Amino acid sequence: MDSTGLRVALFSGNYNYVRDGANQALNRFVGYLLKQGASVRVYSPTTDTPAFDPAGDLVSTPSFPVPGRKEYRVPYRMSAQVRRDLKAFAPNIVHLSSPDPLGHRALSWARARNLPTVASVHTRFETYPRYYGLAFLEPLIESILRRFYRRCDAIVAPSESMAQLLRNQRMNYDVGIWTRGIDREIFNPGRRDMAWRQSLGIGDDAPVIGFIGRLVMEKGLDVFSDTIDQLTARQVQHKVLVVGEGPAREWFQNRLPNAVFTGFQKGQDLGRAVAGMDMLFNPSVTETFGNVTLEAMACGLPTVAARATGSESLVTEGVTGRLIRPGAISAFANALQAYCIDADARHAAGAAAQARAEHNGWDQVNQALVDTYLRVIRQRAQGLAPKSSPVP
Repeated sequence: MDSTGLRVALFSGNYNYVRDGANQALNRFVGYLLKQGASVRVYSPTTDTPAFDPAGDLVSTPSFPVPGRKEYRVPYRMSAQVRRDLKAFAPNIVHLSSPDPLGHRALSWARARNLPTVASVHTRFETYPRYYGLAFLEPLIESILRRFYRRCDAIVAPSESMAQLLRNQRMNYDVGIWTRGIDREIFNPGRRDMAWRQSLGIGDDAPVIGFIGRLVMEKGLDVFSDTIDQLTARQVQHKVLVVGEGPAREWFQNRLPNAVFTGFQKGQDLGRAVAGMDMLFNPSVTETFGNVTLEAMACGLPTVAARATGSESLVTEGVTGRLIRPGAISAFANALQAYCIDADARHAAGAAAQARAEHNGWDQVNQALVDTYLRVIRQRAQGLAPKSSPVP
């Protein structure tokens, strides 16, 4: 079999109703599959106001809003309509992109029909409770995740550091890599526009510390703010540029009253905003990859990031940026201060980062996942069931 014989049922907790790096990667992948002649059916919650048009055929699933985070929805069951649609579509592989209730039901549905399943890991769900005072729940969530991922034929992670973490957590015996690509037409140093920076009140000589991403607390907004406070107390010249939108925007603006907030940006505007920065500060520990880090690197920026999964696979310590112990405010401030006051070091790290980003093209990384699909289908055809815990 080649890719033209693939019939993929993809289950997602958020395919297009809120824009994020994970679902944009999924949509790009579905577009790639369709160009290769594969058939794809996507099952996900939908809303009346999606963030963008979906790639491929999208079937709406029953869902309810997340308490306290109403912009997100939880798909809680596989309805009769979805089951009929699945039966008519007759997939030969099931892709699970979220370990939510629908993902669990879809996994059981596939196992009952001896269909191979691949799960992609997009975020570290087990780390989320610590940002809401519920860190004691992490072992329980990790156990639930382990049961889910062990029932799959294979799982894929977006970085080697995340893949190794999944192996250490004993999530599955077959852990591969589906990394992320970069659109070099959008993200490159040539997008830098000093007139645009000036229109935001940013002087040409001001080193710009950037934040890119959804404005939610689990992105490390508290660590970011505390670090900027230290730079200000040290009287280090800098300007903060925040690109993104989210429910924590008001909190973030109150914490950083002198920062420039552009709101959500996309396409060429996003490329211009990223290239308009001088360094990226990414203190989050929840990402499995860090699309924003790769985008910044492609624009020739050094990154100061938490030493965590995702960032460790992108940032080379002391070469393309700095990796700092998570939550170490003073160490973060020291690294940012060094780049703010030493333009030569900043430019050298940025050039090295741009060279590193050249290795990530979308077609190459998406083909790696297609190859994983074909392998697990071939293994199932040969009677090779996945090694997993004995759960039905």
